[in-house]
Amino acid sequence: MQYPLPIARLIESYMKLPGIGEKTATRLAFYTLDMPQEDVSDFSKSLMQVKSDLHACSICGNITESDPCEICRNPERDQSTIMVVEQPKDVMAFEEMGEYNGLYHVLGGVLSPMDGVGPEEINIKSLITRLQKNDDVKEIILALNSTPEGESTAMYISKLIKPAGIKVSRLAAGLAVGSDIEYANAITLKRAVQGRTTL
Repeated sequence: MQYPLPIARLIESYMKLPGIGEKTATRLAFYTLDMPQEDVSDFSKSLMQVKSDLHACSICGNITESDPCEICRNPERDQSTIMVVEQPKDVMAFEEMGEYNGLYHVLGGVLSPMDGVGPEEINIKSLITRLQKNDDVKEIILALNSTPEGESTAMYISKLIKPAGIKVSRLAAGLAVGSDIEYANAITLKRAVQGRTTL
């Protein structure tokens, strides 16, 4: 059976989201159809605002409404430590933990030659520039996912930074190999930060 074009388009739109197959997309499309008009309007506005009101912080690359972001502007944060993460959602995971009070740097991905992602495609150059301009930084914590791409990115960054005499550490055991930081609980993240090791 052919769905009316507006429903078919909505199903296609939902299928663009990660982990959403055709059945789930169809269910969501029909759920949306049954929603009150006001809720659909609010949902639509939220989607548009995420794209129009948020941008990358010019210092750390995290998502923010104002530039620089709230974390980079905060003088109470430990200016001597920068935690390097893959995505903004990783910053949120560490902030929810409440145990880390340093700064962040968001790469926006990891090195993946098979996918055509090299050093120029992610936020590595700005990290090096940031370190050259800031003598206060004493340690870089590489908090990248334990995937082959995450490991190779960590080693690449480590080799770039070590000659500057800055301590480079990696999250310790506590994060399982192949796991994503955003899904780890607070205790696991706390142990990983506390038990980090120097590369």
